[in-house]
Amino acid sequence: MRGKQLRMQRLFRHSPRTMIVPMDHGVSVGPVPGLGDILAVARQVAAGGADAVLVHKGQARHLIEAGEGDWELIVHLSASTDLAPDPNSKELVSTAEHAVKLGATAVSVHVNLGSPQEANMLKGLGQVAEACDNWGMPLVAMMYVRDGIKENEYNPVKIAHAARVAEELGADIVKVNYTGSPDSFRQVVEAVRIPVIIAGGPKMDTADELLAVVEGAVTAGAKGVAIGRYIFQADHPTELTRQIRRILDSDLTLER
Repeated sequence: MRGKQLRMQRLFRHSPRTMIVPMDHGVSVGPVPGLGDILAVARQVAAGGADAVLVHKGQARHLIEAGEGDWELIVHLSASTDLAPDPNSKELVSTAEHAVKLGATAVSVHVNLGSPQEANMLKGLGQVAEACDNWGMPLVAMMYVRDGIKENEYNPVKIAHAARVAEELGADIVKVNYTGSPDSFRQVVEAVRIPVIIAGGPKMDTADELLAVVEGAVTAGAKGVAIGRYIFQADHPTELTRQIRRILDSDLTLER
């Protein structure tokens, strides 16, 4: 497992907390504003101190062909579109082996617990985890509660369950929604031994709100963030990345 350990260290190269910028939205929702030039966004967030960018395999090729990049590459293996009858049904569209060939540092898989297709997604997560062990590839599990009840998406008991599922099935890092407060999120962090990182979460109106969420998660013991749209659609992505990085690297005080 030496290869996996080395790659994990690269995901946490700036500090004991990682900062990942997902840019995989093109499959699920199409060409959203901010992602017209993936390479430009990658450069901006890397300049602000992001550890890694997360993309699908097709965009990974574009980043690799540029022959540059002060960022680690995470290849997302799951997909569905908002055009589907059930957008919450994620299917595997790539493999850990292909990610190795692309030169990725890690892979990620998306699972929606409570979905009618939960069993299929769990099966895929377990199979990818075994392949990742074979290839020495870290696995980031994106775990969401999508049972049709909106408030359950931020319920600490259910999110703790989701995090535990990721650990039990072999994930190395788990990404979940923030539960709204350090006290409630601590239940999630304490439910597992693998690093817990937070997603961007529900719509927030200001950067200060986002930074407060990051600070709350870190206070509760989160080991990083995986925030995409808030960053790549920001007026100044590099500066916002830098502000989040300060929180991740600080002693839990906001520096703006």
